[in-house]
Amino acid sequence: MSDINQLKEKGNAALTAGRNDEAIEAYSEAIQLDGSNHVLYSNRSAAYLKAGKLELSLKDAEKTIELNASWPKGYSRKGAVLFAMQKYDESFTAYNKGLEHEPTNQALLQGQQQVKEALINLLLSQQNMDIDPPESPKQKPKEPSPPPAKKQQPAEDENLPENKKLAKSEKEEGNAAYKKKDFDTALIHYNKAIEHDPTDITFYSNIAAVYFEQKEYRKCIVECEKGIDIGRENRADYKLIAKAFTRIGNSYRKLGEFKSAKTYFEKSLSEHRTPEVKTLLSDVEALIREEERKAFIDPSKAEEEKEKGNELFKKGDFSNAIKHYTEAINRNPDDPKLYSNRAACYTKLAAFDLGLKDCDMCTKLDEKFIKGWIRKGKILQGMQQPSKALATYQKALEIDPTNSEALDGYRTCTMAVHSNPEEVRKKAMNDPEVQSILKDPAMRLILEQMQSDPKAVQEHLRNPEVASKIQKLLESGIIQIH
Repeated sequence: MSDINQLKEKGNAALTAGRNDEAIEAYSEAIQLDGSNHVLYSNRSAAYLKAGKLELSLKDAEKTIELNASWPKGYSRKGAVLFAMQKYDESFTAYNKGLEHEPTNQALLQGQQQVKEALINLLLSQQNMDIDPPESPKQKPKEPSPPPAKKQQPAEDENLPENKKLAKSEKEEGNAAYKKKDFDTALIHYNKAIEHDPTDITFYSNIAAVYFEQKEYRKCIVECEKGIDIGRENRADYKLIAKAFTRIGNSYRKLGEFKSAKTYFEKSLSEHRTPEVKTLLSDVEALIREEERKAFIDPSKAEEEKEKGNELFKKGDFSNAIKHYTEAINRNPDDPKLYSNRAACYTKLAAFDLGLKDCDMCTKLDEKFIKGWIRKGKILQGMQQPSKALATYQKALEIDPTNSEALDGYRTCTMAVHSNPEEVRKKAMNDPEVQSILKDPAMRLILEQMQSDPKAVQEHLRNPEVASKIQKLLESGIIQIH
C-alpha cells in the first residue's frame, strides 16, 4: 500500500510540475498494483488531458465513474475532457450527472457554466455574420432546395443579374469592415446591398449583427423582424429564418426581457433545432424561474404564515402547520427559523429524514443558529444514532457552552455511547457510507497508522477528503480519539 501512495504522490508532484508523461507513468504503475482505486484513474485522466491525449483521458474518466459512481470528481474529469474535445452537449450532460450526486459542487457548477458560455459564444460567432449564405430558391427556380454554396465560383457569379452582383460586392465590403470592427462603414455597405437587392434576408441579418455588436438591441430586433418578413416572402432557407429568431432572442436576453427571449428561442427551434439554441432556451427558462422566485419573496407575508403555523403547532395540528411553514419558506427562503419550525413538525410526525434535511438547511443558512443543531441532535437521538447526535450537540456547545438543552443532550448521548459501544458500532456498520470507507485500502492504512501513532491523525486531517471520512467514522462511533 505504501508503494501505491508513493507512486501516487510521485505522479502528483510530476503533474504539478508539468511533467505530464512522468505523471502518467507513475499513475499507471500504481494502477497495476491497485486496479480498483478510482482516485488513480482520476489523476491519470487529468495527466492525459494535460498531455493532450484526449481519448485516453476520457477512457480513464469513465473508468473513474464506473468504480465510484457517486464521486463528483469523476464527472468533473469527464466533463473537462469532453469540453476539450468540443463535445459541449456531452460535457454539459457529464457535469449535470455529477450535480445529481452533489448539487453544490463548485467544480461541477463552474464547468457547467463554462460549457454554457462556450455554446453561447459558438452560436453568436456562427450567427453574427452570414458571409456567404445559400442562394434562395427564387434565385434558382429549377432547384427548389439548393445546397449551401459557401464559396461560389467566378463562373457562377457571372451568371448573376447585375443588381445581385453589385449587392454581393457591397456585402463583401461590409463584411471586411465588420471584421475590422468598423461598424459605421459596414452599415453603409449593407444598406447599399439592400438598395441593389432588397430580397435577400442576409443583408438585414448582417445589419442586425452590427447593431448587436453596438449593443443597440432594439434596432437589432427591428432589423431581424424585417429580415424574417423578407425571408418568408422570398422563401429563404429556414435556417436563416431560425438564426434571425435566435438573434432576437439574444437581444431580448441582453435587455433582461427573459420571457420575450424565451418566445423567440422557441420560434427559432420551430424553424430549425440545434443544441446551441436548446441550451439558450434552458438557460433563459432558469432565469425566468429565478425572477419569479424573487418576485414571490415577501418577508412580511412569511411572518404571517409563520404565526399561523405556530398557532397550529400549539394545537397539535402538525400537518397543517407544515403547510404554513412551507409557504413562509417560499416567501422568505433565507430565514433559518422557518426551517427549524418545520423540522419540529416533522419530528412530531416521526418524519425524521425530512426533519434532518430542514435542520441541515438551518445550519447551512446560519452556522451559529444553535437551535438548528439542538433540533438535529434530538432527531438523531430519536433515530437511535447517539454517536451522530453527540457530534451534533458538540457543535451546539461550541456556539454556547452553557446551553442547557445542548448540555443535557451531550450527557445523554455520551452515556449511551459508552454504556454499549459495541451496539453503536454494530448499527454504524449497516451504514453504506461507513462500509465504503472501511473497504478503502488507503483508509485502512491510515486507520492502522492512527492506532500505532496517534500523532499521525493531525497530519491526515490536513487532507479534506480524508478528514471528512475520519469525521464520518467518529460520528458513527467506529473510532474514538481521546
